[in-house]
Amino acid sequence: MSTSTKNFSSNARVKVGHVGLFFDRDGTLNTEVDYLSRPEELKLIPNAARAIREANEFGVKVFIFTNQSGIARGLFTETDLAAIHERMIALLAKEGARVDAIYFCPHHPGYGTTPYKRDCDCRKPKPGMLRMAREEHGIHLSRSFVIGDRCIDMQAGKSAGCRTALVLTGYGEVERAECMENRAVDFVAADAYEAWKQIRNLLVKQAVESK
Repeated sequence: MSTSTKNFSSNARVKVGHVGLFFDRDGTLNTEVDYLSRPEELKLIPNAARAIREANEFGVKVFIFTNQSGIARGLFTETDLAAIHERMIALLAKEGARVDAIYFCPHHPGYGTTPYKRDCDCRKPKPGMLRMAREEHGIHLSRSFVIGDRCIDMQAGKSAGCRTALVLTGYGEVERAECMENRAVDFVAADAYEAWKQIRNLLVKQAVESK
């Protein structure tokens, strides 16, 4: 499991300390590309940056967690991935958005060679990346949320004790029935921004009720 981390301060409108918002990457924040391997291939989905910017303003810590088995498969390197994430950070920054950390899993149990070919704890649907964020950032996973377009995102969230939002971008529409059948989804949204709006409303409601 690897991380690229930047820490930033933000001003919360309500007390949401220790709450994390975990976004899947491909198909959730950026358009789906099969084994995206070059920075120029990364294009943000409309309003994805707005979701992150508003979460920043709200005081929620924002993370990206993503399986990147293309590294194990030899399709690109960790250096290539770093360049892709630099582009993502730059595109988000242009819209006033920032992330607290990006977590990625480069492993695959059936492809590649050491150290990438292994049955790790970080590859979704396992919750290792979420648990690492808990340790590194003091996140309360039971108060946190996962937003993604695939069942493995939902399963990772549930395994970590998070609430989950399935978006219908990327593979979301295709995998919706399976995710719902597995009871891994707390709510469904058209895209990342619509998911964030539901989460924001829930956080406001919880803050009011706790007064």
